[in-house]
Amino acid sequence: MDTRPDEISHPHRVIARAAAVVGLLGVALIHLLDLQSKFHETPYLGVGYLALITAALGTAAALIHRDSRPAWLSTALISFGAVAGFVINRTVGLPGANEDIGNWLEPLGLAALFVETITVAVAAYALTDRATVIRARFSDGRQPELQTA
Repeated sequence: MDTRPDEISHPHRVIARAAAVVGLLGVALIHLLDLQSKFHETPYLGVGYLALITAALGTAAALIHRDSRPAWLSTALISFGAVAGFVINRTVGLPGANEDIGNWLEPLGLAALFVETITVAVAAYALTDRATVIRARFSDGRQPELQTA
């Protein structure tokens, strides 16, 4: 990890990054486990899974390297997009993939929904965390002292 002095005074940021990295790796693993069947059933979903896996791994690497707003935004979008895809697939279905409509209790799907929702929550926390909001105001790279209430 890219350890900086502000991380020492804000260890919750390191914990949030670690949780998000684990979450993104979980998203990638769950979709990897279902990849072969998706390519067999609906090839375009298999390609979508590959894109999701690649994006999750790349974003996890970015979060390991640095605590940055773009990486957090990517984390939120990837995870929220996967949740949205799950909900759409289970409600109205996707073109050529109607067999999962109403299949809310499929174990791998529930695991994905669980991991993705927690990862969205962690990303939302990190994006609204006071340390990030204040640090983003300083474009010259200075690190402000945070006041604790």
